[in-house]
Amino acid sequence: MDNGSVSIVTEFVFVGFPQLHEGGLLYFFPLLFIYIFIVTGNLMIFFAVRVDTRLHNPMYNFISLFSFLEIWYSTATIPKMLSNLISEQKTISFIGCLLQMYFFHSLGNTEGVLLTVMAIDRYVAICRPLHYPTIMTSMLCLQLSSGSCIFGFIILLPEIVWISTLPFCGPNQIHQIFCDFTPLLNLTCTDASVILVQDVIHALAIIITALIISLSYIRIIIVILGIPSAEGRKKAFSTCAAHIAVFLLFFGSVSLMYLRFSATYTPFWDTAIALMFSVLAPFFNPIIYSLRNKDMKEAIKKLLCSQKVFNFSEK
Repeated sequence: MDNGSVSIVTEFVFVGFPQLHEGGLLYFFPLLFIYIFIVTGNLMIFFAVRVDTRLHNPMYNFISLFSFLEIWYSTATIPKMLSNLISEQKTISFIGCLLQMYFFHSLGNTEGVLLTVMAIDRYVAICRPLHYPTIMTSMLCLQLSSGSCIFGFIILLPEIVWISTLPFCGPNQIHQIFCDFTPLLNLTCTDASVILVQDVIHALAIIITALIISLSYIRIIIVILGIPSAEGRKKAFSTCAAHIAVFLLFFGSVSLMYLRFSATYTPFWDTAIALMFSVLAPFFNPIIYSLRNKDMKEAIKKLLCSQKVFNFSEK
């Protein structure tokens, strides 16, 4: 819509996707498989923890919540990516773009806070084992879980509302595979210094969160190395190895995506990093949490076997 010499943008076009005749289907089916795996894998972890009473403790409750969040985190972007791969019109409305950005980053923020909570939980369990039952009570576990979700969704709301008030006067092409802050702010008619301030705020939040988690795990590793027996060290390390792997995967991809500052990537690497951040990290999380975790593997087997028995009895 034109208003004098200013063109008001009502929808955006993604330019990071190949056309259907350029091999869009070749990307569609692998991405569809990954999305199905993310949803089913995380659902299995979530229900395995809910069903198996042996896993009713703070550590597994946090893991089940993280898996539940991963489903919606992926759902915020991947279905739209799939749609763009097979459609000629790779557009998204202005409101749709803001909503995608809000839910994607709110869920990501919640996961970041939850990873911090999980690191502190492992710190107390390994460094203060005698006080762990009295510190990490069921009530505190519930408060930390609900607090992570509330904080993750509220903290981003003012920024999204502020972006919705900015003038977008064209062009309307988003050079990314989903709606994100910097590509969207680059399309506004405001001062470019606003983007720099926003980047600095996001970078500080990422660095502070990563630093808190890193210090927790460094302290945990120091305590584990001080355990006299090899069996004790192995057992202690096994309880936090998956957490460390997920932390490195999550914040590694986040850092590549948002701690670039003035550095610029080619369109290929921009897309590759965005896929690592939004698709591959959620894909590997169910594998990490179940592959080397004996209790989780047994709980998943129990869940699958009980489902088979239930289906058989119905027949």
